[in-house]
Amino acid sequence: MATLACIALLPSFLKRPCYRLFFGYKIGRRVHVGLSIIDARRCEIDADTSIGHFNVIIGVTDLRMGDHVRIGHLNIIRGGDEVRIGRYSDIMRLNEINSIPDPEVVNPVDPTLIIGPGTIVTTGHKIDFTDRVEIGRRAILGGRNSSLWTHNRQRTQPIAIGDFAYVGSEIRMAPGSSIPSRCVVGIGSVVVSKLEAEGWLIAGVPAKPVKELSAEDRFLVERKTRPDLPDDL
Repeated sequence: MATLACIALLPSFLKRPCYRLFFGYKIGRRVHVGLSIIDARRCEIDADTSIGHFNVIIGVTDLRMGDHVRIGHLNIIRGGDEVRIGRYSDIMRLNEINSIPDPEVVNPVDPTLIIGPGTIVTTGHKIDFTDRVEIGRRAILGGRNSSLWTHNRQRTQPIAIGDFAYVGSEIRMAPGSSIPSRCVVGIGSVVVSKLEAEGWLIAGVPAKPVKELSAEDRFLVERKTRPDLPDDL
């Protein structure tokens, strides 16, 4: 860890060869890493990815980032067997993404986080991936202060968010819950089960489908999440 902290102080063009030489990381061309620590047993970061300042990625077994990923500032990614961040994804700032090591639970766990290509995680969210968390393609975990939980006292269950879903501020997802593709989840909703109806506004406590999205709403949820997003994502 002391060596990684020292490397964090170096300019980005020196960080890349140090990561390759001392830790065997696979770092693509034009990858920029700010004043941040990356601690993974295996690490692969594809070309044109940018990681800002004061991020801590620690204790991850297998870390993979696609090309053109953007990580903002002051994020924590901690633990887990696998963290996979798809190409052209954004994790903006102040997000806490954590997997409990060796949890005392009665079931097998799959501590894996998968963030699909073109997906955005905005600000101040908490994602617990003690069990599997999968967020689909071009989804948005928007606003602030949502919490995704895969564990309770003695049991874990995976959770999922589908492709093109928009999840508003201060959402809660309970272990075992899921949000279908092409849905909008209203502010303050609490998702406690596996919802299945695609293309609906989901809201309430507990959350349920309340209104089918119009053609205009569907157009908005399927818009590109970034101007530079390739047409094939």
